[in-house]
Order: sequence, then structure tokens, then C-alpha cells
Amino acid sequence: MAQTQPLAAGVSASQTRPALHTRWLAYLTTPVDGASLALFRIGFGLIMAWEVWRYFSKGWIARYYIEPTFFFSYLPFIRPWPGNGMYWHFWLLGFLALLIALGLYYRLAASLFFLSFSFVFLLDKTQYLNHFYLICLVSLLMSSVPAQRCWSLDAAGNGGDGRVPRWSLHALRAQIVIVYVFGGIAKLNADWLRGEPIGSWLQSRADIPLLGELFLLPFAGLLFAYGGLLIDLSAGFLLLWRRTFWLGVLIALVFNLLNATIFQIGIFPFFMLAALALFPRPDWPRLLYARIPRLGPPLSPAASITRGSLLLIGLLHVYFAAQLLLPLRHWLYPGDVNWTEEGHRFSWRMMLRDKDVDFQMFARNPATGEQWEVYPEAWLSPRQASKMVSRPDMIHQFAHYVADTYQRETGVRPVITVQTSAVLNDRPARPLIDPEADLAAQPWTLGPASWIVRAAAE
Repeated sequence: MAQTQPLAAGVSASQTRPALHTRWLAYLTTPVDGASLALFRIGFGLIMAWEVWRYFSKGWIARYYIEPTFFFSYLPFIRPWPGNGMYWHFWLLGFLALLIALGLYYRLAASLFFLSFSFVFLLDKTQYLNHFYLICLVSLLMSSVPAQRCWSLDAAGNGGDGRVPRWSLHALRAQIVIVYVFGGIAKLNADWLRGEPIGSWLQSRADIPLLGELFLLPFAGLLFAYGGLLIDLSAGFLLLWRRTFWLGVLIALVFNLLNATIFQIGIFPFFMLAALALFPRPDWPRLLYARIPRLGPPLSPAASITRGSLLLIGLLHVYFAAQLLLPLRHWLYPGDVNWTEEGHRFSWRMMLRDKDVDFQMFARNPATGEQWEVYPEAWLSPRQASKMVSRPDMIHQFAHYVADTYQRETGVRPVITVQTSAVLNDRPARPLIDPEADLAAQPWTLGPASWIVRAAAE
């Protein structure tokens, strides 16, 4: 009978266990089947190619990036390519998306897609959409994960076994769960809990077949408001737990298909549905098609911790710490974020505000006192003008552009003021911008803008 060896003097059983961080690293680097990651890679690439096709077919490339003469760029040095350069840029995006789907030159294609799509995203705040921001983030993660190891042209004939480190799946899952959770947290505000603006939007869509008549019911707004809140707060966690996974799938299917039908918000619902491929056990596509022989040799549970994987996992921890903090930054600013817009972008604040603004801008020569009205429609595209009037930071950016233009032409920098009357989610109309403030003299700052009338949202 085997004898149990005694522990060395002064050494406890707990001290023989690896440290927590060591066990965590071993767990993250353990190889798992790359089939589900490969399926998401294919879906991601095809959906991105579809989005590029939509831009060509609807004429959005010229309308958004060639015809305007001014862009609300996030960074002043990022400008659209001259001539037909933006058409070529979108052709490149489509080509890279197909390479990602095929898994051909995957690492290079995914990295270039991230850079190319982020370039388009940063060109104009007018085009900001939460799902475009999500595509930037997911494409960054996709350039980091080895999604080409399974079911790809890169992997064909190279003798690989189709394994990927477990962190590859967890990173993408975490990104999707963050979108759901913070989308729900953002809905915990007074307007949403009283059914606005979702109730008003539903009534405006009463012509939708089958569902339209339901939208006119008095409780429809509250039903969708509280239903959407509960779904956002729970869906991600339901998908993560095996026992509730199928309930999470059902909720995600209904939620995203309703969004696609009612609000027609582009590729976002289909992107979130494609992300469901990441949440079951990693080898589920092989189990689904059990009659097809499994690819590669049996998967080994042995983990491989290299310096490169340690660095990458460390960077991912920093990345997700930022993702958890960034959506909360609006608490650093006084007032209602839906009113001031400070901290609104990059925070998964979706479908929370309906803002109607009466807007006038005036320029005044400080030497002569001569004043004239500035008509945004003469400077901006209709879409840019309609977005700008309700977003203080864009108003400020446009005011500087107008002042800079007049100063170049006349040598005198005018005073730029605006008169605004804004309605947020059917509240009483109030001024949004201080009518006495010279916006052309206000510097850009990360702190609260002194020229926003914050009491207006109370």
C-alpha cells in the first residue's frame, strides 16, 4: 500500500499550490478548440463585406466623405483621401473583410482592417454609431487572436491542430458582454424608466405590419423600456452560464431581430447575433456536425505560457480596465449626459435621447460691431447640420471653423455666438448654449464646458 509522503517541515498544503496569478495565466493560455472562433471570424468578415457593399450601393461614400467641405474630425490631421481616394479605401476595406472571412493572410488583413476602419470612424463625428465603435474594438481584438488556426486558407496544409488559447475566446466574449451590460446601466435614468424616448419612437412606427398596432397601446413604451433594460442587464450573463445559455440565445435573438425590424439600425443586430457563436463550448460547431470527422489530432490540455503571451494578456487586462472605466466617465461632468453630451460617446449609451433644437448662429466683427447670421446649411451637409445643432462639442468645433475661415479671409477674428432652444425627450424647451459666450474664443478642454447651460436638463 502506497504511503503518503509527509510535507516538509514548515510547509503547508496551501503553500504547495501555485499562486493565483499563475493559475489564472495557466487557465487563459490553455489550448481549446478554435472552431467557434473560426466561425465568428467568418461571420465577422462577411458582415463587414456586406457593410462595405451597403456604402457603395447607397451612395454613402460620396455623400459622407467626398461631397462635404468640412468634417467634424476627432483629430485635426485625419482627413478624407483626395479625389476618388475614399472609394479606393472602401474597396480595400471590402477586400480585407473577405480575406478575414477566408482566413488568408489573416494577421495582416485583420490588422490593416482595424487601421483602415478606424481611419473612417475618426473622420467625422457626424457618422458616430455605437456599432461602428464596436467594430473598431472587435477588429483590434481580432488582429490579436489566432482566429486563422482553424477552417482557414492559412491553416490549410500546415499541419496545425486548430487549437487557440482560451483567452482568445474570453477576450471577445468580454467585449460583447460589456456592450450589453453598459447599455443596460445607461438605461437606468428617469426618462427611460418613464418610457421615453422609446415610447414616442414606437408610435412613429405604427405603420409596421403586424406589430404597428401594438405600438399605439398606452403601455407599449413602458413595456419596451423595461424589457430592453432587463435584456441588456441580463443577456450577457445568461450567455456566459451554460445552464442559462439557451435562454440567453432566445432573448438575444428576439431582442436583436426586433431592433432590426423596428428601428432598422444597419448591421448591428446581425453583428450581435453572429457574436453568439463565441459563447457555447469552443468545439460546438464540430459537435453540431458530429457525422463529419473531427479535424486534427485530439486536443491536449497542456498550456504554453510564453513571454509574448504574458505581454499580450497583460495588455488585454489594461484594455478591459479602460473599457470598464470609459463608459462611466460622464459622472465626472455635472449635469445630465443626455443633455450636455459630455461623456456620451464611447459609452454604449444607445437610443436614450431625442433632442429637438432650434438653432441660430451669429458672427460679429468686434471692431465695427457689425453682425450677421451664419447659416450652417451653407457650410455643412444636411446630415452634418442636423447632427451638429444638438451636440455642444460639434457646435463648438464648427464655431472655430467659421471664425478661422473669416479670419483668413478678412484678417479679423469674429465673435461667434448661438441662440438655442432645445427639447430633450419631450421636456420643456430650454437654452442649450450660453447665448453670451463667444464660442470661437473658448478653448477645447477635457473638463466641463462653461458655455453649456447645464440647468436646462433639470
